[in-house]
Amino acid sequence: MTFRIGCAIWAYKPWVGDLFPPKSKPSDFLNLYSRRFTCVEGNTTFYSIPDRTIVDRWKSETPSGFKFCPKLPKTLTHSGKLASSISGALQFLELMQRLDDRLGVLFAQLPPSYSPANFNDLETFLRGWKGAKLALEVRHQQWFKEPYRAQLNELLKELNIGRVLLDTRPIYECEDDPQLESERKKPRVPLQPDITAPFSLVRYISHPEINQTYLEEWVKWVDRTLKQETEVYFFVHCPVEERSPQNAREFQQLLEQASVSVPSLPWNQLEPPTSQMSLF
Repeated sequence: MTFRIGCAIWAYKPWVGDLFPPKSKPSDFLNLYSRRFTCVEGNTTFYSIPDRTIVDRWKSETPSGFKFCPKLPKTLTHSGKLASSISGALQFLELMQRLDDRLGVLFAQLPPSYSPANFNDLETFLRGWKGAKLALEVRHQQWFKEPYRAQLNELLKELNIGRVLLDTRPIYECEDDPQLESERKKPRVPLQPDITAPFSLVRYISHPEINQTYLEEWVKWVDRTLKQETEVYFFVHCPVEERSPQNAREFQQLLEQASVSVPSLPWNQLEPPTSQMSLF
């Protein structure tokens, strides 16, 4: 499977009755989610490192072929210099490797304060990473400008490290502000769909309703990227979390309507898309 789609989390009670069957229990959310989508971003590990029994349970509750893409803990990526966190990052990787074939791409999200002035520190950290696929998300505005963009991409290509593609256009290029109730607002950074590894991780921050123009662009990008034999993980977020699964489902529908060669969505095999799924 070279294309996978999912959300940032798997446990959200308001999804009961939509993504999950009525009366679903929280203890069943991961199993139910993993039989509807093919991957999950694993945002939970950014805030808290699970113990081994929890990681083992994640594996046992999900089918073969499902992938977790855990985010490195913020205690490693948001506490100053990265070089001093290499040992902790490798320990976290060792823990995540208990997922076995359920482990997809891990990714490190850097804070907006981490600028190209720290390039040598970043390079030391990335060269110290061993043993699994890794993608990097940068947020300081200078990383998106030359010569820093090219310098970063050259390093990532050399090390086969992916660059996380963050698309926040839908929530900023709109008349309303769908993030009003959000505790953590997404950064407004340029979209630069640079591919630096045999895999790519996309984080699409969707609008609750207005997405079609942007998703049609991503359909073309996914089609081109898959034809280049690059593996794609596509994660759909939404400031109104209730909308995330359906927005992801709508993207899957657009891909299929455009005859892009992607696997069928397990969710659609459980139940056909409703009439509300029509985009036209």
